[in-house]
Order: sequence, then C-alpha cells, then structure tokens
Amino acid sequence: MAMIQFTRNYTDRSNDSGFQFEFHCDKCGNGHMSTFITNKLGLAASFLRAAGSIFGGAVSRAAYAGDHVKDALRGNAWDDAFSEAVTEAKTHFQHCTRCGKWVCPEACWNASRGLCEACAPDIQEEAAHIQAKVSVEQAWDKARKVDQVEGLDMKAQHSVVTCPHCRARTKGGKFCAECGKPLVAKAVHCTQCGTELAAKARFCAECGTPRGG
Repeated sequence: MAMIQFTRNYTDRSNDSGFQFEFHCDKCGNGHMSTFITNKLGLAASFLRAAGSIFGGAVSRAAYAGDHVKDALRGNAWDDAFSEAVTEAKTHFQHCTRCGKWVCPEACWNASRGLCEACAPDIQEEAAHIQAKVSVEQAWDKARKVDQVEGLDMKAQHSVVTCPHCRARTKGGKFCAECGKPLVAKAVHCTQCGTELAAKARFCAECGTPRGG
C-alpha cells in the first residue's frame, strides 16, 4: 500500500453503519469532518439482525453469518474509507514543508511565506503580541516605583483570630463582632493550688482537684 499522508492528528468517528474521520490542525486543533461513507456490509448485517428478531430461524442465522463476513472484510473497507477521507481532508489543510505539520489555512498558515505560522510567524501579529507583552512589563515596573502600601503599619498585628464560641473569623479585638462574646476566655485557676487550668481540663494537672471544686 502506498504511503498515506496526513495521518498524525485525527479521530476515528466510524461505527457499524459507516466510516467517518475528524482531522485536526496540528497547530491550533481546528478540525474538518470527512464525508460519511456507508458500510454496506454493516447495514446489511443490521437489517438481518432486525429481521431475525422478528422472524427468527434462517434469518437469524443469516444475520450471524453477515456479522462474520463484515468482520472479515472490515480491515479493507476501513483502509479504503480512511484513504478516501485523507484525500478529501488534505484539500482543507496546508502542509508545511519545513516542519511537516498540516495546519488550517484560516488561522495557522502564512500564505505570503508558504509556511505555517510556527515556522514563519505573521509579522503584524507578532508585533501586536510584543507590544502587549512589553506594555504589561512596563506596567509592572511602573507599579513597583509607586508605594502601594503607604498606609500599612507593618508593626501592627494583622493576624486573624477565630472566635472560640461561634468560630467566626475576625481581625482581633476584645469581643467577637458576630456573637459578642469575649475572644479571649478568662483564665480559670485551681481552687486548691492556684494553677491555671487548661480550657477543657476537668481536673487540675498539679493536684488533681476537680475543676470548680
């Protein structure tokens, strides 16, 4: 079999009824769907299966035999359909002789250079891209020259505090802005030895006295 071009980037959309292929641009991914080619053996087998479900007997056996014939000839039929689809698809793409890619003429082909835009970029498009990129870089440089945090006191505490009662997040203070309860629980000490008790401790860790005992 002769070499078939344009086979790197495609999707097989074929089914039992026929053959169809979707070819994609190697650069941007835009595609072309080939003309649907009917698989006559597949249609015949499907018809016999439908008839066999109604009449049974010899018709069912014929459908079974038809499937075997279709499977046996599937390779040649697919190859022929694929070759025909490639021939059709090639007319919708341009072949870059420098990199070997097949690209769509609308977005990825530089007609004035006879190459894809990856190998021979469009100068006007590149100029616009460079201008936009440089503008962004200059904006960064300009922003760095201006004090963006003039009113920020780095000595102040900016930590976020979680209320122990309602779990609301706040920037601090003595009381929660959501539930009004104290953000810092009042320390509780052992009535026997005076040791400060942990928040959820039921007994003193030093003398074993019950909390509030």
